[in-house]
This record gives sequence, structure tokens and C-alpha cells, in this order.
Amino acid sequence: MSKTQDSTPGSVTSRASIEKAQDASQCFETKPEIDGGHDYLQTGNTDGLQRSLTNRKVQLSAIGASIGTALFMSIGGVLIKAGPASLLLAFVTYNIFLAMLNNCIAEMVVYMPVSGGFIRMAGKWVDDALGFMVGWNFFLYQVVIIPFEITALSLVLSYWSDNIPVGAICGGCIVLYGLLNAFTVKVYGESEFWLSGGKVVLLFILLSFTFITMVGGNPQHDVYGFRHWKNPGAFAEFSSTGMLGQFEGFLAALWAASFTCVGPEFVSIVAAEAKHPRIYIKTAYKIVYLRILPTMTAIFNGETGHSGSAAASPYIIAMGNLGIGVLPHIITALISTTIFAAGNSVTYYGIRSLYGLAIEGRAPKFLRKTTKQGVPIYCVAVVMVFPFLSFLQMSSGSAQVLTWLINLATGCTIVDYIVIAITYICFHRATVVQKFDRKSLPYRGWFQPYSAWLALIWEIIIITFLRI
Repeated sequence: MSKTQDSTPGSVTSRASIEKAQDASQCFETKPEIDGGHDYLQTGNTDGLQRSLTNRKVQLSAIGASIGTALFMSIGGVLIKAGPASLLLAFVTYNIFLAMLNNCIAEMVVYMPVSGGFIRMAGKWVDDALGFMVGWNFFLYQVVIIPFEITALSLVLSYWSDNIPVGAICGGCIVLYGLLNAFTVKVYGESEFWLSGGKVVLLFILLSFTFITMVGGNPQHDVYGFRHWKNPGAFAEFSSTGMLGQFEGFLAALWAASFTCVGPEFVSIVAAEAKHPRIYIKTAYKIVYLRILPTMTAIFNGETGHSGSAAASPYIIAMGNLGIGVLPHIITALISTTIFAAGNSVTYYGIRSLYGLAIEGRAPKFLRKTTKQGVPIYCVAVVMVFPFLSFLQMSSGSAQVLTWLINLATGCTIVDYIVIAITYICFHRATVVQKFDRKSLPYRGWFQPYSAWLALIWEIIIITFLRI
């Protein structure tokens, strides 16, 4: 076993306080010296972690965090419930408010790129109890997503055979996730770079496929265009009939968007291990604004002749109905890689969030232990217990397990976003009260604090009025 060392929070210094400040008042009393030099951009060791992530790894990690498994898999069921128009409207609407949250967290994290990200900021700038709550909420969100990704992978692989060895898939993923996160963060960063690159390639292929087939580039030479927006219709009825049913379909799509559209919170966790956080993280947050909003134009209420459950993806449905033979297998393989990458990412974020809790004294002290390579090894051990929940699918159907995990994770995500908005409002108020010039910040959000208030109200409405 690697030799370990105990990390404790560093003290506040004059210039390094920008990155390592442990008290909000100290942060604002010490005005950051933003000059033409670049020495302030290179920070040292952060609470025992190592700043080893290069720019390309940080940027691909940010892009990968914005492209999740739900975009390719569970979106199919929502398309049937809501219809294509409701799905598009729900995703566009939700991403507008997500951009506001991105605007909030970017300003705080670029200013203070510390381990634990927004979790520690909530404890310092609002209340320690809030930091405790959101820290464990975010940790729960991450460790629940790991078995979700493994279950989704089993579901995708069932496209080729109904008799896949589910237990072997679960065990293999657990071992690989453990190995990729037990070594230096460079190993994780390199693997995430290539796996996230695969996500981008897959998304480009699917969007190209959609456009080409819409204009007649398919074996049936069917120029279907937006035909299915007219028959059976752009707005589907869900639960009820008439306009009420169509509105409920929109709400179902909005709830799905809450689970599918993520990203800003993950970048805040990476900030503590980026080499030049005030350059790399600032760019990463700008990339989140450019996330792609896919228009779901696959066959509405389509069915496929395949026996595998992977056909829940609207793209696989479209390929099957259009008589395309080879491409579904290629896409299934790429989606499998994408799902594995997503599981690897949330494993990393779960480990780092637990480590941030330990640093703040909100988790057992022994979890502060890190290897000489800066890996919180005991946090790795704790997090790797939760993927075993994926074995639940061996007694219950994969689709049912996915539903359980999605509902739990969605609720956790919305709570995180509510806390981010509250934290920024307090952060902004502190700058006003202490006459701190926000123009001197490395990144300054737009339309603040009004966008934070709008995002807060929106997320409260979502979690209050949308039933799971």
C-alpha cells in the first residue's frame, strides 16, 4: 500500500488566500492583486491534492460532464410521454436557467478554486449547516449515479443478447472504476480526456445521422422531415387528455431535463486539481454555455424489431425503423463507451466530494489521508462500496432500477442548484457590504444578483410542483 499523509486545511496568506482562504471575511478583507503577471495563476498543493490536470483534460472533462447517459438512453421514454415539441421547449427552458446557475458558480470558483468546490463555499459564505447538508447531498447524488451508469450499460449491451452476464458486467465496471481512480489524478485525467472525446464524436454522429435521414438519406429514401411533429403531433398527452395532458407531458419533459442537463457543479470539483485554475476553469465554464441542445427528431412512438432493451434510445428506434443494419451496432458500442466514461466521472466526483467533507470536518478524519500522488485512498475505498447497488438489477428489471436511481438523483441535483444560487446571493451581498470591487475578480458574472434570484426561484418551483 502506498504511504499516506494527512492533509489539513492550509492557513490564509496574503496572496494565496485567493485560493486557500478558509473564512469568507478573510477572503473579502484581502483584495486580490490582479496584475499583468501570471504567478498568481499557478497555485500550490490544495489540501493534499495535486494540481496535475492540464488544460485539455479540464476542458474535455467539462464537455464530458455536460453530455450524460440520459441524453442517449432515458430520453426515449420522455419523448413518448411529452412529444418532440414539449421535449424541445422543456430542454431549452431548463438550460436558460442552468446558464444562470453556471454564471453564478463560475464567478465564485474562478475566484476560489478550492477542494470541494461549491460545497465548501456554501459552508463558508452561508452557514456551516448548509455546507454539511449540500456536501452529503452531492455525495449521495454521485454515488447513486455510479450504479445507474452500470445498470444503463447492462441495458445497452442487451441490444446484442438478452442473456448477457449482468453480474460480470457489474463486477468488471467496479474493478475498472476502482483502478482508474486509485492512482494519480493524471491517470483519471487522461482516461477522461479520451472517453469524453468519444462522447463528442458520438453526439456529432447522431446529430449528423438525424439531419441526413430527415432529408432522405436513408435506405427507404423517406424524406420524413418534421412529419412526426404533425402525426401523431408535436405535443403528446400524458396522464390526462386534452391541453391538460399536453401540459403534463411538458412537465414530465421538464423533470427529465432536470436530470439530463448538468455540468457547472462538476467543474467546481475539478478546480482544485487544475494546474492554472484561473485560466483553465474560466474557459471550462464558458464551454458549458456552448453545450449542445439536441432536437429529438426520432420516430415518435416508434417500435423496433430487436429483442434487446437498448432500443429505448430514440436513435436506435429510428435506425431500426428506417432499415439501417450496421449503424445501430456501431452506435450501441459508442454509447457503451460513453456510459462507462460517465460512470468513471461520477466515481471521481464522489471521491473528491467526500474528501472535501473530510477536510471541513464534516466526515471522519481518517478520510483526509492521501497517497504521495495526492489520491484520497480511503475515500476511494468508501465510494467503491456503492457501485455494488448495481447488482439490484439481477432481481429487479434494469428499467425499474434505472427509474429508482433517476428519481433519487434528480431530486439531489435540484437541491444542489438551489444551494448554489443561495451561496452566490450571499457571496454577492458580502461584496456589496464590504465594498469589494467585483470588477477586480478574475471572472465576473452578468446580470447579478438578479440571475441568481431567478435561478433560485425556478429550481424551487421545479422541486416543489413537479412530482416524480
